[in-house]
Amino acid sequence: MKIEKRGTDSYRIRKMYKGQMYTVTFDHKPTQKEAMLAMADELNKIKTAHTQMTFQRAAESYVDMKRNVLSPRTIKEYSESVNRFPEWFRKLPISDITQVEINKLINELSKGRSPKTVRNYHGFLTAVLGTFYPSLKISTTLPQKVKSEPYTPSQEDVKRILESVKDTAYEIPITLACYGMRRSEICALQAEDIEGDIVHINKALVMDENKKWVIKNTKTTESTRDIIIPKELSEKIRKQGYVYNGYPESITRCLTRIEKKIGIPHFSLHKLRHYFASEMSALGVPEADILRMGGWETDHVMKSVYRHSMMEKEEKAKRDAAEKLRNVLFS
Repeated sequence: MKIEKRGTDSYRIRKMYKGQMYTVTFDHKPTQKEAMLAMADELNKIKTAHTQMTFQRAAESYVDMKRNVLSPRTIKEYSESVNRFPEWFRKLPISDITQVEINKLINELSKGRSPKTVRNYHGFLTAVLGTFYPSLKISTTLPQKVKSEPYTPSQEDVKRILESVKDTAYEIPITLACYGMRRSEICALQAEDIEGDIVHINKALVMDENKKWVIKNTKTTESTRDIIIPKELSEKIRKQGYVYNGYPESITRCLTRIEKKIGIPHFSLHKLRHYFASEMSALGVPEADILRMGGWETDHVMKSVYRHSMMEKEEKAKRDAAEKLRNVLFS
């Protein structure tokens, strides 16, 4: 451990612990043993102070620690999550939390909430306790994941929707969603981000913890990308001078209204990204290219949304093979 001289009779040692620098000063030059013992004592005080914090205080401190690292949307979700824990758990000192209390909490949260939501709560809980009470070993039985098969719009659905929004304020944003763009990316897009038929996607519009819409960087590094759109669409954007000037929620509500009006199953705007991936796969576009065009960080999510298209291909291949065998056997 390095001992630094700070003045005539002043020395100090420093150590980084969980992202924060701690300092111990001396009025004499300490030996290495003295320095190590003094720093150990200082860190023990910090650990003791942490375990005496209530869960709410620890959770709020955790959010503050991540404020300049995570996106405004994630900070908003974390901040809101803190007060969604039951009051009895929020008031518990960290040192009093055991696996018994965690099991009781998860059992309570599981009433009326989806397994995914409960798992998100547990993930936040373990992140907080891992930071402020790392010695606590957590092994929780969580609700079983529910395998869902969300509806992905068909090509006919999308054509009918685009026909319904033609020449309205929602034509451009909904069309861009069909090209794999997220709502946040569409709402942050400016006319100057488009060169010819190339769209430069490099920012997103999200709501922060104060419920204000702010521009930030894209969701991931992979989300910063260029895509190609029809020239007639890019010309329409240039002609009007902007992409979309309304509130993000208005696009979602418009889509819901149209679905009801034309009588098709309900799906969110985000499902148009799923449609994009499915159509690209059906057209034989390589997975790596679909990944880049959609701005997915990994292929796990991308594959999960077009697996039905892959299954259709496999089914067709099986039928073709069976038909060939039938021709051999019975012709």
